[in-house]
Amino acid sequence: MAGVMDSVNQRTQLVGQNRLELLLFRLNGKQLYGINVFKVKEVLQCPKLTIMPKSNPVVRGVASIRGATIPIIDLAMATGADALNDVSNTFVIITEYNTKIQGFLVHSVERIVNMNWEEIHPPPKGTGRDHYLTAVTRVDNQLVEIIDVEKILAEVAPTSEHISVGVVDVETQAKAVTLRVLTVDDSSVARKQVSRCLQTVGVEVVALNDGRQALDYLRKMVEEGKKPEEEFLMMISDIEMPEMDGYTLTAEIRSDPRMQKLHIILHTSLSGVFNQAMVKKVGADDFLAKFRPDDLASRVVDRINAVK
Repeated sequence: MAGVMDSVNQRTQLVGQNRLELLLFRLNGKQLYGINVFKVKEVLQCPKLTIMPKSNPVVRGVASIRGATIPIIDLAMATGADALNDVSNTFVIITEYNTKIQGFLVHSVERIVNMNWEEIHPPPKGTGRDHYLTAVTRVDNQLVEIIDVEKILAEVAPTSEHISVGVVDVETQAKAVTLRVLTVDDSSVARKQVSRCLQTVGVEVVALNDGRQALDYLRKMVEEGKKPEEEFLMMISDIEMPEMDGYTLTAEIRSDPRMQKLHIILHTSLSGVFNQAMVKKVGADDFLAKFRPDDLASRVVDRINAVK
């Protein structure tokens, strides 16, 4: 797997083309799982783990990797399955989410596949509310489940959703009650986090699940003679989403004169310097790393004060 992570420059060229690369892996059985390669920093044989007292049971220990101490999460346990056995023969996928580094323990790592986001679909209806899937797809006629990592991390190491005193004042909250914000995210946890933060600011929230759904919603709005920039203070969109990613969604909005004035913030757990360049390329107004309640609330407050 040493060469798996060597094509970063090639992968960044996929961004904005509604494409992604999935790293495929297995846990306890034959089921294939996938994770976006943009989240992956390294794949390695599981190193020696040091047990951490009083840590969450799904954290099998910490490992010293390239001078950093990194928590190693058993991905099978985290999704409700049995713990992975014989850790010495497992692999660790080192990832970066929301500017934090962690490793996911998996049984085996298969390969990387290049896909279009249109081939990635929301979990089937009837899956229930407690599943750990954010999307599904098929590779070589095999079902691939894409895990909602943000949900797992929220359970293992909860992020504060509290907005600090002084970020939102009474006057701004009074202005906010007449305003709406459109949010787009495929993770149920992320949608709830963003919604609660925005509701604390005082705005009404319309939450949608993916870029395709959002684009259809906005197109229906303009066909009814409404202007998105008048209906919504702003749109806050994730980047990684089934059907249509946030970059493509933004580019589609900017290419339509009827909706191109909508203020757009891309809000994502993706890391990397390419983000800022892509924000400019597709025409988004701003970029914000997940999940920082004060930063998100401040962006909304600034926007409220700019238009009122």
